[in-house]
Amino acid sequence: MSDSARRIPVGVIEDHPLYRYALTRVLTEAPDIELGAVADSVARFAVQDQPSGSVVVLDLKLRGVQDAAAVLEVGQMGHKVLVVSAHAEQPEVLGAMQAGAKGFLSKDVDGDELLRAIRTIADDNAYVSPTLAGMIIQDSEERHAGPKIVLSEREKQVLRLVAAGERDVDVAEILNISVRTVRSYLDRIRDKTGERRRAGFVRVAIREGLLR
Repeated sequence: MSDSARRIPVGVIEDHPLYRYALTRVLTEAPDIELGAVADSVARFAVQDQPSGSVVVLDLKLRGVQDAAAVLEVGQMGHKVLVVSAHAEQPEVLGAMQAGAKGFLSKDVDGDELLRAIRTIADDNAYVSPTLAGMIIQDSEERHAGPKIVLSEREKQVLRLVAAGERDVDVAEILNISVRTVRSYLDRIRDKTGERRRAGFVRVAIREGLLR
């Protein structure tokens, strides 16, 4: 396989010119990154030819579509979203994760952590920084104070994979079980945790020590 075939396709949606320049410089200097579309809004990004499955570094406060709606729209294009935002308070973080972001970084992050997050997400894992983990755990504790949730080993395996972004069909293949069985485990996890959506699964997976 050639070097170019192993490079990670990455797009950027950032409306601050100076920060956009800094981002693109870090990305173009990384040997395993293939920088593609760079835009200042979701609408302008959408008309560019960015390969499906790319990691997209997304700001939240944009012109036009923004915040969780921007995360959702970019995700619906078939991309993996890494939010990098100056607005890293709990509502923004949890809203972005609820909308399908695979990771969240504050804009004070350094280049090494940015690249680490991109590589993690490119491998179909969630990137959970210490700050993000703390917010999610706090939210989980506030919402689910009470007895510790008891999950079976298989339920933990399914939860970890789903929280990391795997589809039901991929979980079935990885664990060598049927999709129907995966969905049965997910029903049990929902009953035990009270969570119904991906952000909730991420919270539980972090609290159970299933995501790093």
